[in-house]
Amino acid sequence: MTKPSFMETEHGTRIAYHRTKGAGPGVVFLGGFMSDMEGSKALALEEQARREGRAFVRFDYQGHGQSSGKFADGTIGLWLKDALAVIDRLTTGPQILVGSSMGGWIALLAAKARRARVKALVGIAAAPDFTLWHWDALTEAERNTILTEGRLLVPSDYGPDPYVFTRALFEDGWRNRVNHGPIHLDIPVRLIQGTADPDVPWQTAMSIADNLTGEDVEVVLVPAGDHRLSRDVDLKRLRRVVGTLAEEI
Repeated sequence: MTKPSFMETEHGTRIAYHRTKGAGPGVVFLGGFMSDMEGSKALALEEQARREGRAFVRFDYQGHGQSSGKFADGTIGLWLKDALAVIDRLTTGPQILVGSSMGGWIALLAAKARRARVKALVGIAAAPDFTLWHWDALTEAERNTILTEGRLLVPSDYGPDPYVFTRALFEDGWRNRVNHGPIHLDIPVRLIQGTADPDVPWQTAMSIADNLTGEDVEVVLVPAGDHRLSRDVDLKRLRRVVGTLAEEI
């Protein structure tokens, strides 16, 4: 693992990142909840970018990976600020945003905020508004814990550290919900979704597609695909989807 570069943001995050210089359109990878930029999908896209001479950036949000701050202090709005700082300061020209899980939510918000720059979007098990689902799935006792103590620890299937769900995360998630009505984006969007994803129902991808107002929207359902979609065949598919979009822009 090579050492990252760092960028200080105006809102206080010291962002760790890796940037590959090259031609446009560039690609920016946005990771998921409690994930980091060292995952197989980010690295596969970086390798593709180097091979094709394309600009690419992967980074860690606040409280993730090698960036500053505590995870429990993060919210969707803050992580969106991190993503926008990366787009504004580390990229030039048209960009393709690739968002995994929570990164799909961040990508949709960032695309709306930077319409002149973001020319395409790829969601991998995109999970916009996932805090709303989690709140609805909590027991009354768990909700009371969040309301009174400010946080709830939930075991994770993806690592030794438990998920940390805070009251601020839920409240901020409500303010930043995006898949509750028309999503006004007129750019190519590709949504890759496993049908056996235990965390994001495949119907979520269909809901996003239905809400997007643009005409160039495709949903790629992966039979028996899980949440990570990190098998060799999954990474090959991801590279193909991103490569085709880059050629068309």
